[in-house]
Amino acid sequence: MPHDFLDNMFGLGGQVAVVIGGTGVLGGSLAVGLAQAGATVVVAGRDFDRGQECCRVILDLGGKAEYLPVDATERASVESLLGATLAEFGQVDMLINCAGVNSAEPYFEISDETFERVLATNLVATHLGCQIFGRHMSVQAGGGSILNIGSVSADVPLSRVFAYSASKAAVVNLTRNVARELAKNNVRVNVLCPGFFPAEQNRKVLTVERVEAILAHTPQARFGDPHELVGAALLLLSRAAGSFITGAELYVDGGFTAMSI
Repeated sequence: MPHDFLDNMFGLGGQVAVVIGGTGVLGGSLAVGLAQAGATVVVAGRDFDRGQECCRVILDLGGKAEYLPVDATERASVESLLGATLAEFGQVDMLINCAGVNSAEPYFEISDETFERVLATNLVATHLGCQIFGRHMSVQAGGGSILNIGSVSADVPLSRVFAYSASKAAVVNLTRNVARELAKNNVRVNVLCPGFFPAEQNRKVLTVERVEAILAHTPQARFGDPHELVGAALLLLSRAAGSFITGAELYVDGGFTAMSI
């Protein structure tokens, strides 16, 4: 009985999930978690080798997955991803917008090119995913669910990551607006805001001194492990457990945003 209850609440059997940015550390972990919950997962990104490796992990666990290429910053590419997913699987029930980059330049040294690249990858790509997949979900039976990836820096601006913080604050605002817009179409849109999870995009920022400062400001006094995002994602994406949750921010940060002095 308990197993059936949990499966009904959080299980994703018979559903198709697309993870844009599934070739990254956090996106890959989320893709594996969704597959373990029963979803057929499209691992989407620009890195063919990492995409194939993520799919191999899922297949070895008994799940279903396929890698599809996408440039999340290009409308035509995201539209092609939707079309390829529908052609292969006939439906798309969930989308995670997880493409992301960071930069570590001091404020007066940030080039226009860097600033625009960060905004394009973190914000514009999220907008394109929401708009293109959200339009399809709005007319399909059963609606759908979209999960955007924010950051603790959306709420608490962080030094040395100016473009990143600005882009993630915008992602949270966009999520709320799109959630309001699509609610009438039975499409839920939420944002998951991780704390500090070491990945390729932030390793250049994590100097010894910065690590010490981060851990001192995190009540749990450690970094997060990517698999610790999966439970929160299942809550926000699942049709039963998350059926009345939209426009919400969920922080998974070891208490970072609860800390003051």
